[in-house]
Amino acid sequence: MSRLAQLPASLRTALLERRALKVIAGLTNFDAASVERISRAAGLGGADLIDVACDPALVQLAAEVSGLPICVSAVDPELFPAAVAAGAAMVEIGNYDAFYPLGRIFDAEEVLAITRRTRELLPEVVLSVTVPHVLPLDQQEQLAADLVVAGADIIQTEGGTSAKPFSAGSLGLIEKAAPTLAAAHSISRAVSVPVLCASGLSSVTVSMAIAAGAAGVGVGSAVNKLNDALAMVAVVRGLREALGSAVRATV
Repeated sequence: MSRLAQLPASLRTALLERRALKVIAGLTNFDAASVERISRAAGLGGADLIDVACDPALVQLAAEVSGLPICVSAVDPELFPAAVAAGAAMVEIGNYDAFYPLGRIFDAEEVLAITRRTRELLPEVVLSVTVPHVLPLDQQEQLAADLVVAGADIIQTEGGTSAKPFSAGSLGLIEKAAPTLAAAHSISRAVSVPVLCASGLSSVTVSMAIAAGAAGVGVGSAVNKLNDALAMVAVVRGLREALGSAVRATV
């Protein structure tokens, strides 16, 4: 039986129907008040999953205020078991956006090593792995395939930090999303597991991610950079509606 069967039914269905919405609080965001605001907005706005930093207290907080399944993100496998014990439904290796400004680059071999160690520690837990966008697309495809062999249940794309949008409005939002959309298109055709398209997305581009082959999207800065709780909820609802429109368009 697939490990994905262990996920809550609502999240499984969202992935199957290719409309999953993950709100990302941030791999390095250990601010409890911030995580609480983001998690509450995710729950009220209709998200399917919240991605928080790998900390047991944050797992419990996010679950309590949102009522949603929790994913924890880290690049150190040894941190995952405690978060799973605290109630995390799945674990995520990456994404790596927070590390690039520090000059920290993750290559294919390191990501594979982290994946294998995580699978050793947590053989039955759902595991999502981000493919580094710094790799050429053909190498991203190969790594994604290798990660599935190593035990990844979900592949996530990234690319927002490498985008160089130069236009205003919707065109600029499409330019910002282009790298992760391209990765989702390539990787979704190289693997049989669900692909989550993340990094640099907005309500303008989440439907493009689904059209590119993704089973869902992960959105961080469009929500977690806001300071107003009502604005956060409004953005999540807008993302939810955009995904719903994308699904209807494919039926």
